[in-house]
Amino acid sequence: MRTIKQELFLILAWAVAALVVLFIGLWGFGIWYGEWIGYNASWKVSDGGGNNAKINFCNIAVVSINGDIITIDGATTAEGEEAPPTTNADDMIALLRAAEADPRVLGVIVNIDSLGGTPVASELIANALKSLSLPTVALIREFGTSGGYLVATGADTIIASPFSDVGSIGITLSYLEYWEKNAKEGLRFVSLSSGKYKDYGNPGKPLTADERALLERDLKIYHDQFVKEVAENRNLSFEDVAKLADGSSMPGELALQNKLIDSLGDQETARAWFAGRLGKSSEEIIFCE
Repeated sequence: MRTIKQELFLILAWAVAALVVLFIGLWGFGIWYGEWIGYNASWKVSDGGGNNAKINFCNIAVVSINGDIITIDGATTAEGEEAPPTTNADDMIALLRAAEADPRVLGVIVNIDSLGGTPVASELIANALKSLSLPTVALIREFGTSGGYLVATGADTIIASPFSDVGSIGITLSYLEYWEKNAKEGLRFVSLSSGKYKDYGNPGKPLTADERALLERDLKIYHDQFVKEVAENRNLSFEDVAKLADGSSMPGELALQNKLIDSLGDQETARAWFAGRLGKSSEEIIFCE
């Protein structure tokens, strides 16, 4: 039979053990929570800062489309040279999803300075913009042409600088042939392909009439799809966009006249648009820069 002293000792031992377990649990939770907070903070778009006394956080996510729009990174440069800017479609889509997941973000502005890129990459970003539940603005600054313009059409509204270059709706597969140069230097192209057209478009050999017909067939398909997507995104007829789709670009003023954009302006024009769309004052619209 246990004595009172033994009973007290057991109670004390259990209490100490419980405290140790509690401490270990809290310590483990703290580590997990800290990592979780850090992980989520890395995906937050709003910064919790701001200069407005009433609104202490930014609420318009800012993302940028710069240079070539691509799906696969692979550009290399000579040592010491600065790599040209590019925009990876997957990275951009992740940013847009992070903006939508941030409860403080009320809208997204996409700053565009791009002459284009691959059709698929441009289409992916445009579709990601279209699928957002947040109000979106595409702001074309220097250039919004070809794939860069296709991206812009995914936004709710397009604003462009009067000095911007807009449009260039079309597809190119042009390349530089060097077979004649090779022939003069004594180099001969040896074709070893399992199919008649497997090496068509190779710059080391002349393009035949049949091969040109194949490339032009594909160009027509890609071109019509480009026109179709612009028409759908801009609520224009296929015929109206097709008239503009000769590959040329135009200043912002002409783009406005042809309904390729919605207004001329800059970030302050976008601020006023967000204010009207969200039912807020311009002072309440704070860009996450």
